[in-house]
Amino acid sequence: MKKAIITTFFFVVVLLNVNTQIKTHPARARDHGVEIGVLQTGHYNAITDIEGVKVGHTTLYEGEDIRTGVTAILPHSGNIFQSKVPAAIYLANGFGKLTGYSQVEELGNIETPIILTNTLSVPVAAGALISYTLSLPGNEEVRSVNPVVGETNDGWLNDIRGRHIKEHHVLDAIKDASGGLVEEGNAGAGTGTISFGFKGGIGTSSRIIPGSLGGYTVGVLVQSNFGGVLEINGAPAGKELNRYMYRNEILDDADGSCMIIVATDAPLCSRNLKRLAKRAMLGLAKTGGISSNGSGDYVIAFSVAPDNRIRHYDESLYHKTTVLRNENTSPLFLAVIEATEEAILNSMFAAETVTGRNNHKIEALPIEQVLEILRNYNKIEK
Repeated sequence: MKKAIITTFFFVVVLLNVNTQIKTHPARARDHGVEIGVLQTGHYNAITDIEGVKVGHTTLYEGEDIRTGVTAILPHSGNIFQSKVPAAIYLANGFGKLTGYSQVEELGNIETPIILTNTLSVPVAAGALISYTLSLPGNEEVRSVNPVVGETNDGWLNDIRGRHIKEHHVLDAIKDASGGLVEEGNAGAGTGTISFGFKGGIGTSSRIIPGSLGGYTVGVLVQSNFGGVLEINGAPAGKELNRYMYRNEILDDADGSCMIIVATDAPLCSRNLKRLAKRAMLGLAKTGGISSNGSGDYVIAFSVAPDNRIRHYDESLYHKTTVLRNENTSPLFLAVIEATEEAILNSMFAAETVTGRNNHKIEALPIEQVLEILRNYNKIEK
């Protein structure tokens, strides 16, 4: 009897802890009844629904003016340099400082984790990726590394000139990367970002295409920091909130950037990964983004299909792969559009108000007002 009481008590404590974790996790768009698109989401509705993909954050929120961080995306848990993944990068608007673009464009693969951070921390992040790669067992003879680092500018809220990101922050994000739930909003590289005049951040989402069409999964992670006229599930939220660019017929600051990372388990070659990456920008457009003159908008897409990994050292003259036919890529295109749109919305729904450099304050998205707008436009249930 005593043992049964102890077991019951343990079960209740565990259940309470689980419920507490669920309640403290920031609400996402779908938690409020905002359902984007028609395809099914993955279990976590995150880029980590792609088997083997991991995400890690280092968040710097210190004093009155440090609001920045690092986000690491690992395509798989092994030695990525020795087992590269097919990849492509689509450059939608090139006002950015993406490192590693030319070799990915030329060879069609990625050989390091992908790092996101702030604009002036790209060099230190690239250096950290080199250090990380050189330190791995099996890489003792490596003399060339192509680090892939993307950025957005968080200088309104963050003391970006202080360059507070150090190599160990990047290495910590890689070390702490894991699967499962992904922290969103004011996390990692999204700590100091702004979208549509509200607090932006890290967001993620995923889609599974029907089994009859391949059953593949597409996952997206974004670092949102851009402007335009906000739309949520087709409702003109920015206009209704009276918060949108050029509303006073002046040149409001709509510049910024959006980094979009796309992962899939579909066996795609680099050419079709670039086609997939291009469609992610349609998802950004559906949120009201315009990819303005000063916006660095890049999409990095990769496939984790195990049979298509590229071994660094191989005695064979040939690289044999299985790739999806062009005719079967359209469902993936729909999946990436939906997942990108929802990932951007999640980055805002999960974000919280931040006060930072020079006492600049950026408010979180006013959720209750937004939900009322969506009800009025019949985008969620009344």
